[in-house]
Formats: sequence, C-alpha cells, structure tokens
Amino acid sequence: MNWQEAEREFADDVVVRETLPRMFERSAERNADRLAQRYKGGIYDRSLVSSGVLPPASEGEYADVTYAEMRAIVRRLAAGFRELGVDDDTRVALYAQTRMEWAQTDFAVLAAGATVTTVYASSSPNQVRYLIEDPEATVVVAENRELLDEVFAVVDDLEHELDAIVTFDDVDTTDLDAEIGTDSENLSTDDVYTLGEVHALGDEAFDEDAYQSWIDAVDVGDLASLIYTSGTTGQPKGVRLTHANFRENVSQCYRRFADRPDRDSDVPGISAESTTLSFLPLAHVFERMAGHYMMFAAGATVGYAESPDTLREDFGLVRPTTTTSVPRVYEKLYDAIREQAGESPVKERIFEWAVGVGKAHHEADEPGAVLNAKCAVADRLVFSSVREAIGGNIDFFISGGGSLSAELCALYHAMDLPILEGYGLTETSPVISVNPPEEPKVGTIGPPVVDTEVAIDGAVVGEEVADLPGDVGELLVRGPQVTDGYWNRPDATAEAFTDPDRLPEDAVVAGDPPEERGGDPDDPWFRTGDIVQLRPDGYIAFRERAKQLLVLSTGKNVAPGPIEDRFAANEFVEQCVVLGDGRKFVSALIVPNFEKLAAWADTRGIDIPEDPTGICRDDRVRERIQVEVDRVNEEFESYEQIKRFRLVKEEFTEENDLLTPTMKKKRRNILDRFGDEIEIIYEDA
Repeated sequence: MNWQEAEREFADDVVVRETLPRMFERSAERNADRLAQRYKGGIYDRSLVSSGVLPPASEGEYADVTYAEMRAIVRRLAAGFRELGVDDDTRVALYAQTRMEWAQTDFAVLAAGATVTTVYASSSPNQVRYLIEDPEATVVVAENRELLDEVFAVVDDLEHELDAIVTFDDVDTTDLDAEIGTDSENLSTDDVYTLGEVHALGDEAFDEDAYQSWIDAVDVGDLASLIYTSGTTGQPKGVRLTHANFRENVSQCYRRFADRPDRDSDVPGISAESTTLSFLPLAHVFERMAGHYMMFAAGATVGYAESPDTLREDFGLVRPTTTTSVPRVYEKLYDAIREQAGESPVKERIFEWAVGVGKAHHEADEPGAVLNAKCAVADRLVFSSVREAIGGNIDFFISGGGSLSAELCALYHAMDLPILEGYGLTETSPVISVNPPEEPKVGTIGPPVVDTEVAIDGAVVGEEVADLPGDVGELLVRGPQVTDGYWNRPDATAEAFTDPDRLPEDAVVAGDPPEERGGDPDDPWFRTGDIVQLRPDGYIAFRERAKQLLVLSTGKNVAPGPIEDRFAANEFVEQCVVLGDGRKFVSALIVPNFEKLAAWADTRGIDIPEDPTGICRDDRVRERIQVEVDRVNEEFESYEQIKRFRLVKEEFTEENDLLTPTMKKKRRNILDRFGDEIEIIYEDA
C-alpha cells in the first residue's frame, strides 16, 4: 500500500464529521491531562490572570494550560457570552493579535452557537468600521485599551448598534468616559467587559445540560466564521465558512500529517505529542485551521509567541516540533541564520560549503559514503547549531499563504529543517494541496488532499508554457472544504464559480471524484484565479495569480512570482517586485539589503554613501545588483528576463500598506506608491 492509499484508509478519532465545539470537547476529553496551551509572562495585563482564573507566568517565561483547564475556561466563557445575549443569531468580531485568549474565545463563541468574524489587529480605522459593519457584528472582542479606542472611534459611524465590547486585558475606562462623553448612540463604557468578567458571569450561570444543548443545537452546515479576503484586488469580501468546511479540512490535513501507523519510524507526523509555536494572525484562515483547529483536534500543544520580533527567543523556550508560517518569515529567518554565519570570513565560507553539501545530499538519490561523510561534518559544524537555535526539536515546517522560493526551500531541506509547502485560499478553508512528510518535492505545493477534485483550465494561459511537463492553466476545485460563497455578495459568488457543463472540453480533471467523496457531480467548480502546473506525478506547482500575470505589449504572458522567488535567498536583495504589464519588456523594483551592501563595500575598500537614498543612486551598487539580476535572468526565457530595474529605499511592509497582514505584496499599492520610479524605467525605452 502506498502512502496515498494509506492516507485515504486512515481511521482515527480526529477524522470525524462534527462541529468545531464538539471537536474541541472530544479532544479535551481524550487529552485532559496533556498540555493544551502555553502563554508567556510579562507581556499582557491578562484579565483571566488578574481575576484568578489562571496563574501568572513569570516574566519572559511560559506557563501551561492543560486541556481540562482550557475546557473549563471555554465552557464558562461560552456561558458568559450567552449572559451577554450572544446566541445562534449573533456575529462576534474578534479584533486582536494571536494569543492564548484568541483561541479560548473562538471556541467559546462557537459553543455559544454564534458566528466568529475576524478583524486584523493592524487594520486601519476604515477597515475596522467595515469589518464590524458589513457582517453586522453586535459584539466585539478587542484585545486591549488601544484596540478598544479604535472601536469607540468608529462606533457612531456604524449603521447598527453594538451590544457589548469585551477586552482580553484589564483596561481603565474612566478617562474613556470623559473622552467620548455619554451621548454615544451605539455604545457606552457600561457595555465594556473584560474577558475575566465574562468568565465570572459564566461561572455563576454555568449549567452542564444547557451547555451541551447549545453544542447539540449547532449543525455542521451552520456558519462558523466569516473571514474577509485580504483586499489585494478590491474591497474585502466576507467568505462564508461552515463548521463542515473547517472540520473536513482538519480531517483532510490530519490524514496527510498524522503520525500514521503505515509510516516508517523516521517519518515525522502530527499527534498529541506535537508542539507548535503560533505567531501568524489567527484572523487569517491559514493559522486558524493549521495552527489552531488541527492542533487542538490532535491533542497537541500550542504555544503563543510574544511577537514576530521575538521568534528566536520563543522558539528556544517553546521548543516546537512544527510550526506554520508564510514565505516571508522563512526568508527573514534564513537571512538571520546567514548573517550570524557571516560574522567572519572563515565562518561564512564554512556555512556556504555546508549548504552546498547539504543541497547535494538532499538532491542525490543515492548519496554514497563520501557525500554522507561530508554531510555528517556539515551537520556537526553548522546545521546542528542552526537547529538548536530554533529550539532543537523541529521535525518540519509548513508553508502557505504565498509562493515559496524553491531555492530557499531546498536550503532548509539541506539543513534538515524540511519545509512542506502547501496551497489554498480563504475560500477553501484553506488547504487544497500540501506536500506529504514522507515524499516532499521541492518546488511544488504537493498533491491534492483527500476528497478534493481539481481541474485545470488551460484557456487562460499562452502558448509559452506548452513545453512544461503536465498541464498548465487556472486551477478549479471541488470538495467539502470549499465555501458556498460570499456574505451578502451574490454577484461575487456567481463570478467565483462555474457549472460543470461550462468546464472547457479539454480541461484536465484529477483528484477524488464526487462519487468517492460523497459529493454531487452537479456541484459547481470554484475558480481559484491561480495558474498552476499539474505535473505527471500528480503534484501541483504554483505559477502565478491569473490576475497578476503580466501580459506584455508583445502578447507574451509572464508570471512575476517565480522570478521574484529567485531573489528570496539573495543576500544583496531584500525584496523584489517584477513589473511589465502592458509594456514591451519586464522590469523590477528592488529593495536592496543595505547592511549586506555596506559590508560588501567595506571589505573591498569601496566608499559608498551611508544613507539609503545615496546607496540606491550609487553606480557601483547598481553594478553589484546587476550581477545578481543577471544570475537570475539566466534561468528564464529572454522575454521573461528583467531588462531594467530601479533601486528603491522603502521596504514593503504591512505598516506602509504595501504588504497584507499575511505578507503578500499589494501590487496595486506598490504601483501607485512608486509610479514615478516605474515611469523612469520605461520613459527611455
């Protein structure tokens, strides 16, 4: 039996069709004495701690919550929210950073029968108003005083009234009363509660039979959450995700990652013995399913990072066996590893030698005695210390939320830190495909997960991809994890789906057909908008967003993603965005790595400016970056090569609105921000 057959036949307590609160209850029963959560001290004024529900964690250290303790908290919070009027007709907006209380509140609100809608903690005031108003959320859970202020700033602009605001942390509202006065039509500070106070309400009112009746009243087809798209292509849309959507995707992914009995002992998996470090936004579907629902369903331990800036410290304290992240974080982590290795010329040469040996060993079908010996030396000199620096326990990373550079992925595999890249969308809960631990293939996003049918519509791509092995086109998908549409957007829903009879005759179909997964052959196909390559081995390789394909004025289609990915592990290039839509040739905006360029210039006795603007204008710097561009160009066809580029000093970040909260480039905003720079590139062409 091969691994795919074993995956389909795998039976386990986690692989069950049920609601999310029932999933948590059953897992808490099985794993009552195991650690469920780990939280760090000295960061937040946690109201659950000040009210005595949980003990304080020492500053800079982690404290533990067992499944039995977490279940008790979730149950009382659910009862407390019911006391505030939350029921099956309520939508609760969760507006907070990723932390322990986010997870507890999510399960509590779902157990109370309500729907959770999410707001990124980094949202602008206009986005906060929209993300509360569009779903008509009547209860908002805000993290702290800062985000409470943001809610009060928009509350009178809402077209509906709020019933309550709940804060994770203790907050002083006396000065807030004076600031907003008492004439607000929609809310007053009397309607503000801490999570500790909600727990106290629930503790007094809790009744076991009533609690079980709320869970029993929830159906798998009921709406569990509204998660809004990132808005990179327009106004965010609220994706309707049911309990069944999430729960089926948990089962699909657990089948792929579970510590199954058919696997060799050296193949890692996810089980109740696993520990993960959670730091991506739980407001996003990727972390919500992979780092939250799947982990708690498995009985694993979830530790919460203090912030993205303290990941190295938190890795060392939590010592996770796996974690989920987006490509940009893996790029930054590798930059930090390489920077440490470059503290001296000798260390840098050893690091580069070790990486080369590791890559050769990873790519070799039969490494042989000599290469095995070299790899053992590389591991002892370099890789073991790298692994220890991030906790020493990592079995594998999971990557999603964007395209990962194949070169960077190979470098991690070389260090015995395999990254299993996957793919999905908010509309698919999110996972459609992901690499399996026993047979990962670098440069792919893996084969489809079980009970998932995919189709390749080749009508949207040009002839230039015809020589790729397999089939290339827009990816269409059907399966139990696929949404039924968008909140109050029938027009957008209709546009996102296509009926089976409208599928092109030459479309390639693969995966599990409807009769095998209990589906309906008449179910519509969801159009992902992404161009992929379905390879002969059944693995999928991501090419580009269909809407982001560059159509040159010559008629050639160019996918910018693969070109940008080739700079991901480049020491002199911090970020790159490839341009050329409607133009005669491909160009790029490049954000240099200023520290690396300064070090390069210093070792060669070159006197370059100290300020970023001067560095970007320095001819010698441009010549050095041109060398890196030429290296990348060698790997692409002539029409895909970067003919001209412009160095820019401003990094693309979430704060300057050039990246989404999940670190995808906002191309439209980048084009607007650097419009003058782009015109300079093309004005002489």
